This record gives sequence, structure tokens and C-alpha cells, in this order.
Amino acid sequence: MTFLPDTGYTPTAEDRAGLDAWFAEYDALSAKRDVERMADMAVFPLNLVSDDSAGDGRSAQWDREQFVATMTQVMGDGAEDIRFESTRTPVFLSPAMAVVLTDSTMTAEGHTRRLRYADILIKRNGKWAFQTMMQGGWGDYL
Repeated sequence: MTFLPDTGYTPTAEDRAGLDAWFAEYDALSAKRDVERMADMAVFPLNLVSDDSAGDGRSAQWDREQFVATMTQVMGDGAEDIRFESTRTPVFLSPAMAVVLTDSTMTAEGHTRRLRYADILIKRNGKWAFQTMMQGGWGDYL
């Protein structure tokens, strides 16, 4: 008889607090446009999933160099302040895997944009890292 793993994991308060702390650090780095440190919080190759202007789903894998170059171009030089207000709904698949849906508003130069995206994070050596980013509308850049 083969025994399958129990995959009905229920996260602890510590699990949630650790994930919340990870996102707080990532958001702070994003606001400062510290793309190199943001890249330190990822697992490469990084998976990206989006859709393009024709409505087709797209995916790609980026290495660290491509992530840094693209995010630096997209995020700008940091001359203006950016604020994020986010509500995150994590689904823990295990103590080391989580899928997180984020509803967020980003305010920059007096303009506010609504964002919705999902990330897949894994924990390695006790630290969370993002491995997959999913957000609509970026497929033409992939």
C-alpha cells in the first residue's frame, strides 16, 4: 500500500506572521526601488505569468539579470514617493509553500492605481522567497 502525504495543511499564527513580515520588507524595498535587494528575495529562474494585449496568456522565466533590468525600467529611478496599501490572502499549501492573492493600491505622484496579483512563495532555509509572479497586462513585456 502506498501512503500519500497529508496535504491539508493549516497554517500557524507564526506562519502567517512570517509571510506578513516578508511582504512588509518587500513592499518597503519596492517603495525605495531597491531592485537589487528585491531580487535577493526571489528564487531564480523566476516564473512570470500574465496576458498580453491580444488577450492571450503568456509565461516566461527570468534570471536575476533580466529581473533587475526589467524592474529597474518599470519602477523608475525612485525620484517620486510610492506608497502601497495591500490586502493579502495567503493559502498555505504546506509550511514551506504559499500562494498569495494581493489586492493593492499604489499611489505615486498623486495618482492611485488599483493592482491585483498573485505570488507563489517557497521557504528555503527558514526564509520565504518568491518564485512565481502572476499579474494581468504585462504579457507584451515577457
